[in-house]
Amino acid sequence: MSAQPLHLRCLAIAGPTASGKSAAALAIAQRWPVEIVSVDSALVYRGMDIGTAKPTPEERARVTHHLIDTTDPLQTYSAAEFVRDATRLIGEIGARGRTPLLVGGTLLYFKALMEGLNDMPPADAAVRAAIEARAQAQGWPALHAELARVDPVTAARLAPLDAQRIQRALEVFAVSGRPISSFQTGRASGHHNPIAPGALLSLEPVDRAWLHERVAQRFDAMLAAGLVDEVRALRARGDLHPDLPSMRCVGYRQTWETLDAAGDAALTPAQWAGLRERGIFATRQLAKRQITWLRSMPQRVVVPCDAPDALAQVLRWTTGHLGAPT
Repeated sequence: MSAQPLHLRCLAIAGPTASGKSAAALAIAQRWPVEIVSVDSALVYRGMDIGTAKPTPEERARVTHHLIDTTDPLQTYSAAEFVRDATRLIGEIGARGRTPLLVGGTLLYFKALMEGLNDMPPADAAVRAAIEARAQAQGWPALHAELARVDPVTAARLAPLDAQRIQRALEVFAVSGRPISSFQTGRASGHHNPIAPGALLSLEPVDRAWLHERVAQRFDAMLAAGLVDEVRALRARGDLHPDLPSMRCVGYRQTWETLDAAGDAALTPAQWAGLRERGIFATRQLAKRQITWLRSMPQRVVVPCDAPDALAQVLRWTTGHLGAPT
């Protein structure tokens, strides 16, 4: 019997933050010959370990992980770069006789990989500077409201303080006269989706309160593990600033702002409490946006991440694609 086409042996696990994606992937890796390809826009950054819930060195020693610690926080990493890197890795992993297992919660990356990227206008420095100047004067929520008038589809899935994506959406509209959502719909011409139908599993909660509690527990664990000190070390480099995509990651933005307010002094109990509250709220908002994205992906197979047998369901799904574990 001839081997299956490569794309039929590429599996993917998506889901909101704190839904158990990493644990599910590691459980699969214990039973099948897979290599994990991270689909996470924060895990690419070096020196950002605690606030990204990066796999531990022990976990990375147990199974090969890709697209982690590839980029300095001063740099950007785009969806186009992810598609390029992931496509290459899928081929290389398959050539080694192993299964690429794509795991993460950056749904824009999944969408770009599955549907391709249409030819959006390149960055325009002058337009971008003008948008930033207006944001400084009016605030990003005001620009989010402006985006809602010209591109309600994009505005609906962006938070009012998501400066990077609001800026890009307004920039595309200013340059092209078209909403960015019009470039992101439909499959790009000639694009081949490496994830076969039914090969994308989504971990989603039935009870949103369950996920909210998990988010709170995880952010508390990050604070206990030294998130504030990690951000202090990033600030001490001297070349990073809060408008960089890396520093706008959930958790890092809130910690940076808290340290700004504290003048880099030791945080008071009230400042710790405020950071905890804002970090948990921002992470819950991120999870809400991720779930909205996932619900627009009808090709996914849903497993309730709050079900008592969630892991067993994941393993049965994997068996359906890869056969019984060896």
